[in-house]
Amino acid sequence: MTDTGLPASVEAVRRIREDPHRLGHRAHGAEEPVEGAGHGTTGPAHKRIIVGYGFWIYLLSDIVLFSCFFAAFAVQRGATAGGPTIEQIVDIRRVALETAMLLLSSYTCMLSFAAANARNLWRTQIWLAITGLLGLVFVLLELQEFVELANKGFTPQRSGMLTSFFGLVGLHGLHVTLGGLWLATMMAQIQVKGFRREIMHRLICFNLFWHALDIVWVGIFTIVYLMGAGA
Repeated sequence: MTDTGLPASVEAVRRIREDPHRLGHRAHGAEEPVEGAGHGTTGPAHKRIIVGYGFWIYLLSDIVLFSCFFAAFAVQRGATAGGPTIEQIVDIRRVALETAMLLLSSYTCMLSFAAANARNLWRTQIWLAITGLLGLVFVLLELQEFVELANKGFTPQRSGMLTSFFGLVGLHGLHVTLGGLWLATMMAQIQVKGFRREIMHRLICFNLFWHALDIVWVGIFTIVYLMGAGA
């Protein structure tokens, strides 16, 4: 019998019905509730749980946003309005260099996290700095591409294809730029606070964000540039 006067099996069923995910209630057979696990007897959900779910929601919403821009480009690809076609504006050599920079930055980003797990401050900062430098080179190459197109009169207002092209590629470039600012912030936090639990959690989020940008760029490189150059 439990302290409520019910058989143990009946009490267990009651707890499952009240809280099937055990958020804020004791696990079966445990004497005390799980600390900070949810909105139960221990109060609001743990901050790390909230931040974790919130970041995944953001990442998924970002993927949906990019999907909309991919769809817009697919629809507007042939809407040149008498202007240049996609194959006429593609510089495949420069884009290949951009791709190499971004993919290499993904590798160095992974190395920075491995160094952080080993609690090696110097290596962590070095790999993060290299990641940021590679990302900066990527953004500069992309800006160079945009400036050259604008100088030729190939601006977003010229046609629906150019609007969708600048929108998709520019959106990704903006994300890389913001990621670089996030990276600089992470380097400062690691230098000042060290490898605290919350710092490591933020570093995981940054790694996920950076790798997601790489995946999106592979899609852009394939659909916009490779398929465009071969059209």
